[in-house]
Amino acid sequence: MNKRNFIKSLGLGSLAMIEPGIASKAAAELKPITPAKVQHRVWINPNHKDTAAELKQRYASYKEAGIGVIYFEEDSELHYKAAKDAGIAAHRWFWTMNRPDKELVAKFPQYFSENRKGESCADKPPYVEYYRFLCPNKPGVADYLKAQAEQILSKDYVDGLHLDYIRFVDVILPVNLWAKYGIDQSRELPEYDFCYCKSCREKYQQQYGADPLTMQHPDQSPSWRKFRYDSITQIVSNMAGVARSHKKPITAAVFPTPEIAKRIVRQDWVNWPLDAVCPMIYHGFYSESVKWIGDAVSEGVKALDGRFPLYAGLFLPDFKGNEADIREGIRLAIGNGAAGVSIFGSLSPELLKILRESAS
Repeated sequence: MNKRNFIKSLGLGSLAMIEPGIASKAAAELKPITPAKVQHRVWINPNHKDTAAELKQRYASYKEAGIGVIYFEEDSELHYKAAKDAGIAAHRWFWTMNRPDKELVAKFPQYFSENRKGESCADKPPYVEYYRFLCPNKPGVADYLKAQAEQILSKDYVDGLHLDYIRFVDVILPVNLWAKYGIDQSRELPEYDFCYCKSCREKYQQQYGADPLTMQHPDQSPSWRKFRYDSITQIVSNMAGVARSHKKPITAAVFPTPEIAKRIVRQDWVNWPLDAVCPMIYHGFYSESVKWIGDAVSEGVKALDGRFPLYAGLFLPDFKGNEADIREGIRLAIGNGAAGVSIFGSLSPELLKILRESAS
C-alpha cells in the first residue's frame, strides 16, 4: 500500500501525529533569515500509466515552479529519468522501520519490534494492519536495511534516498483519534510502547545496568528514552554511510518538531547525519491554525543550528483549497528559516503558481 492510500485509510491523515506543545515563538514575529535561494520539494507516488510526453510537460511545470527534488514512493525509471531531464533531482522515498511486507514478515518475524506486553508487530500490529515496525537492535535488521539502501542507490537514475517511518511506533495518537480506536492515551500504554524485545533490553542493561521491564515506570526513564533515540539514530547513520559511499544525498520525513518527535516516536532527528530534513508540519492533524507552521519551523531551525536545511512538509488537504492560507503557510515557513516547502498532495496549476511566486 502506498502512503497516500495508507494516510487516506486513517481518516485524519497519519498515525504520525500528536498534539503539539507550547509554541516556541509566535510565527508573526518573523526574522529576516530567509535562505538566499528558496527551493521546493514534493512527495509523489508515480502513476505507471503516465507517458513520457505527459511527464515531460508536467515536470517542466514543476521545475518552473521552483521544485528541485521529487521524492518518489516507488521505483519507476521512466518517472525518475523524466524528472532528471527536467532538471529535478529524483530521490527514492523509502519506508524504513515500518515494513508491512508479507514476505518479510513470513521469512523474518524475529526482525519486528515488541511492545511492553511482549507482543510483536509481526503478528499483532498496533492500531492498523500496516503498522509492522522493525526493531533497530535485533540482529540482521541493520544489515537488511543497509542492503535495501544499497540496492536503491546503486541505480544510476536514483539521485538520493529519502527515509520515511524512521522511528518507533507512535506511543500516543492525536486526542481526536482516541475515540476512533476506543482508547484513552492520557498516559503511555504498554501495548503501544515499543521496543521491549530481548535484544533491546539486554543492550540497554549492558549500558545502564537495569532491565527496563523491571522498572516501575519505564516510560519516565530518561536513559531508556535516550537509548531508543540513539537506536534509531544508529540506523540513520548506517543508511547515511551507504548514501555517502554512492556520493548521493540522504534526507528524511520526520515528526514536526524536535520535541514532538522525541516524546512520541523516540526520534531525535536534529542529531542525524542528513543532507536535509522534511518535518511533516501538518497543522490540521494537530488542530492548529496555519500560524503554527511558522512556530514549528522556527523550533526546528533553531535546534538544527545550521547543520542542514529544513523543508517544511505541508499537507494540502489541511488547507481545504484556501489559496490565501496556502500562501500564508509557505510565507511563514520560509520567513522562519525553511529552505522551502515539501508538498504532500496534488499539484494544481494554482498551487504551482503559488510555489513559483514564493521561490522567485
